[in-house]
Amino acid sequence: MTIQVDSVRLLREMQSLARFTHVEQTGKDGETAVTRIVFSEDDLAARAWLKTLYAEAGLQVREDAVGNTFVRWVGSDASLPAIGTGSHIDAIPHAGMYDGTLGVLGGLEAIRALQRSGFKPRRSIELVMLTSEEPTRFGIGCLGSRLMVGTMDTNKADALTDSDECSLKEVRTQAGFAGRLEDVRLPKDHYSAWVELHIEQGPLLEREGVPIGIVTEIAAPAGYRISIEGFGGHAGALLMPDRKDALCAAAEVILAVEHGALSTGAIDTVATVGTVRVHPGAVNSVPSRVELELDVRDTDPHRRESVMQHVRTVCDGVHRRRGVTITETQVNADEPAHSAEAVVQAVVAACDGEGLHYKKMVSRAYHDSLFIARVAPIAMIFVPCRGGVSHRPDEYASPEAMADGVRVLAGTLRRLAG
Repeated sequence: MTIQVDSVRLLREMQSLARFTHVEQTGKDGETAVTRIVFSEDDLAARAWLKTLYAEAGLQVREDAVGNTFVRWVGSDASLPAIGTGSHIDAIPHAGMYDGTLGVLGGLEAIRALQRSGFKPRRSIELVMLTSEEPTRFGIGCLGSRLMVGTMDTNKADALTDSDECSLKEVRTQAGFAGRLEDVRLPKDHYSAWVELHIEQGPLLEREGVPIGIVTEIAAPAGYRISIEGFGGHAGALLMPDRKDALCAAAEVILAVEHGALSTGAIDTVATVGTVRVHPGAVNSVPSRVELELDVRDTDPHRRESVMQHVRTVCDGVHRRRGVTITETQVNADEPAHSAEAVVQAVVAACDGEGLHYKKMVSRAYHDSLFIARVAPIAMIFVPCRGGVSHRPDEYASPEAMADGVRVLAGTLRRLAG
């Protein structure tokens, strides 16, 4: 069976989706810069446009209370658990046009390619556009998939607020998703397998000249907020011996995060302080309060915790030496996911069928598949992206790379759907 991917149409649709952005932006080299925050006007307009594509393909569509969108190609035995695929379309501020969107539009093109080939699935194939994979608006990533698999308390989820102090419940209701979050959770037998297509967001595939990555493990993040309270004042009048400079203390903590990750000796351990808020934030005022947001990731949760143990030890020393107060709040701590061998082998067979080399690899970025793994056997398919760049306007995957990924996804879906 020959699978023909319409790469011209796929690129055109990727470019069209990129135009649903907060402000029409370009990067320094003229690339499309995308800002699409969940439940914003741009997000809702993009969702409506996508529905026209689903309808053209003759697919059934339903939406749940948090806006997860399920697009089903009904199989000959609709009573069987479905094969799932999909990703997200929300984008952090000033991002690129490929992250997540390839899994949605590429998933749609995989279904259309199978339809054109004459394939008739026994199991239904369900494409899912997942809500709020990015933590931009409500401070926690993979919101839709967390609720789908029941790893997040629904009351706490509805109480999440954005920067305008609007709750998730208020925002989703205003967007037209007014149902009960309790109804979002899927039964454990909803999917017999799940496979997500995504750009790598790293440099390995391009560097090694390998067209396809097959993900065997997904590293999981733990998120923390660290607050440092010192004693500030006028930058000229407050003498050096009398200061309890919260920003100087924060600098030591930030370096401890870096050292803690490096000291594990493991390539899969990464740690980042991505947000620093300084009060009062004036050039002539000694900082009295600093808030840090910290992300630690690893495929081994015990090794990940060792990084935080190192940071806590350093914080104790900073507290004693500098006289500042340091408090830590854990935002989340997720478990890593392991791909199912049967799904991995289906991807391998699809690569072999297309004559494409592949590399088995770890995903150090996390994805909705991390949570779908709680209720279904999963795997992921990666395609190279230029320079390993992601979450930037110059994020780029070539049309050829995307088409390779879609062909492998289609072949995988064909093998799993029977």
